[in-house]
Amino acid sequence: MSTPQFWSTPIRYIRWASYEKPAILYSLIIGSMGPVALFGIPPIRRALGDVDPEPVPLTYPIPQGKRVIPQGYDDE
Repeated sequence: MSTPQFWSTPIRYIRWASYEKPAILYSLIIGSMGPVALFGIPPIRRALGDVDPEPVPLTYPIPQGKRVIPQGYDDE
């Protein structure tokens, strides 16, 4: 059983793909940068001084004291 061409000569296959199927090759290159960016960008952001924003509150703060009922909006 012979090995596929990619695994036997990867550089030669990549060179062939860059001429014959550039869209597929470059989409694979760009797609492979995603996981690298996932682990690489946050430390770079923090090193440049960018901080994570405060989390959005999940509840509305309930005011203390008696509730003031507005006047003048009754239907008559």
